[in-house]
Amino acid sequence: MTRELTTDELRLSTPETSFDRIEPGTAITGQEKAISLLRLGLSIDRVGYNIFLSGEDGSGRLTAVMEEISKLPEKDSMVFDAAYAWSGEEQNIRLLMFPAGKARIFQKDLIAYGNGNMSREEIENRWADQSISPFISSLPPYTDCPEAYTLNIILDRIPGSKRTAVIETHPSHESLFGLARRDLPPHLSIEIGSYQRAAGGFLIMNAEEITGDEALWKTLRRYLEMTQRSLSSGLVPGEMLGTIRPAPIPVLTKIILIGTEETYNRLIEKDEKFTRYFRIAPEFDYTMPRTEKNMEGTVRYLKAAGKDFLPADDSAYAELLRYSSWLSEDRGKLTTELSLLGDILEEANLHAMHSGKKTITGRDVEEVLYKRDWHASLSEENINEEIRCGNMVIALSGSKVGIVNGLAVMDRGVSSFGTPAVISATVSPGNEGIVNIEHEAGLSGGIHDKGLLILEGYLRHRYAQTFPLSLYAGICFEQSYAEVDGDSASLGELYALLSAISEIPIRQDVAVTGSVSQMGALQVVGGINEKIQGFFNACSVSGLTGTQGVMLPRQNTSSLILPRQIEEAMDKGLFHIWAISDVDEGIELLTGMKSGQRDKKGLFPPSSFNRRVEDGLRNLCRYSQDKG
Repeated sequence: MTRELTTDELRLSTPETSFDRIEPGTAITGQEKAISLLRLGLSIDRVGYNIFLSGEDGSGRLTAVMEEISKLPEKDSMVFDAAYAWSGEEQNIRLLMFPAGKARIFQKDLIAYGNGNMSREEIENRWADQSISPFISSLPPYTDCPEAYTLNIILDRIPGSKRTAVIETHPSHESLFGLARRDLPPHLSIEIGSYQRAAGGFLIMNAEEITGDEALWKTLRRYLEMTQRSLSSGLVPGEMLGTIRPAPIPVLTKIILIGTEETYNRLIEKDEKFTRYFRIAPEFDYTMPRTEKNMEGTVRYLKAAGKDFLPADDSAYAELLRYSSWLSEDRGKLTTELSLLGDILEEANLHAMHSGKKTITGRDVEEVLYKRDWHASLSEENINEEIRCGNMVIALSGSKVGIVNGLAVMDRGVSSFGTPAVISATVSPGNEGIVNIEHEAGLSGGIHDKGLLILEGYLRHRYAQTFPLSLYAGICFEQSYAEVDGDSASLGELYALLSAISEIPIRQDVAVTGSVSQMGALQVVGGINEKIQGFFNACSVSGLTGTQGVMLPRQNTSSLILPRQIEEAMDKGLFHIWAISDVDEGIELLTGMKSGQRDKKGLFPPSSFNRRVEDGLRNLCRYSQDKG
């Protein structure tokens, strides 16, 4: 049976606990699997163990990378100085390597040697472990070539420092791989890029930025193919800077790309070697379980983000946690995009300050969320005004044959809102099957097309078991001129189709959302809270009748986090939400008729809805055959 949900079971409560004991912190919350794999990738210094970290913006991916890098044990072999030195050749430039902090000391000794203030034996003995004798032997007299005694120190690191982590925000050939100036001697003309600056450490880049430039990505791939042997031998592709060819730094740079899962999948499909370059691919989830640990971790982050704000009380954090679950579209989860919550807290701080308060409360957070919706509500208000004035033909009461009020989500930038969508169906004899009018007009996406094909499968499975399915059925989103995609309207489309076949009217005060399988089982849909609020707002424009509401898949009840005004309307019996688990459960609510189940002979009861549908299909089949 169709079950009406109560407000009590829909209210989302936060455990009665004080958040005062929680200290501010930036530790990443709810990403244990990704962090574990990230640590593994950071710890392995081998060719191919580069990292692609995927996830949503604001989920703390860069913060996690920097925090885990800071925890790595020190490796002296990975922290060093490097300098380009005179070689006497126009093209090949000599590279000198030193322990961290030693390059500048050697520069002073080199000048002292050139000026005659240090003997050759003294400088060679002092730097014997650096094998600089060949370099000293090749130097011309200081008076003939003073620039030969000047180093181009390209890596100048502090002794005992951590491995370098370079963040390249605007990658280009020059910013990544360096350039050579024409007005200086060859070894002094080289300006290294971020790839060389990160030698022995980590180069962090936005995946979309680097892969969006095909030539740049191609060059980086050549660097990724380098081995320790090729580095040591100087066989480095792409290292040429004009006519100058500096020796490469013989230590690998670990690349860390931060991007979306879509970009990761695209690169795998496009480049068969990609997984050889990036063997470590942690994925940041966009949600995490709504556990006490993760709630505390969220509050810990918010306290750190709001350290310069007014203090927030428990009601403010409770409201932010409620909004976190709303963002995740699951009552049992929280969003991992904590920066979004930080934005809300900052706006709530401004609201509290302008109100003369000394504390941020839950009311301030509620007001911020209300204002956000209000600021983005112009399109929704225009649609509801068209409904109120009759310019948009939609009925919110009564019953009609072949017409169902579906629910859609409209996106505008970062904001979205729900709105009713009138779904109509017409049938006649024919063999075309179900015709998707949106598809014929070029306004249907692939998933929506699939949903309508599934409806044909449902009709065959449920009704046309002893006769061919022969009909022409046209299904349309009335007064809709934007592309329709997704399968969340397939349940509403099915009810409109069944109503048209049986000629039994459907209630117009009940909006329908849900995805349906060929067997009649319902599946969860997204944007459920926006859809419910959109229908509620549309009904409120003309005045709530007390019979209006939304019918949705039972599995979607875990997603419901409704605005306070809808909860209040439900308490007063002015608005309703019904949960169903299959197609038949919704039929009685929408039509007032029993759906009917097949008896032992395989027949539906004579007065049932399903019998009317089956009879209607059988008649259409007969008319189609006669017509043929």
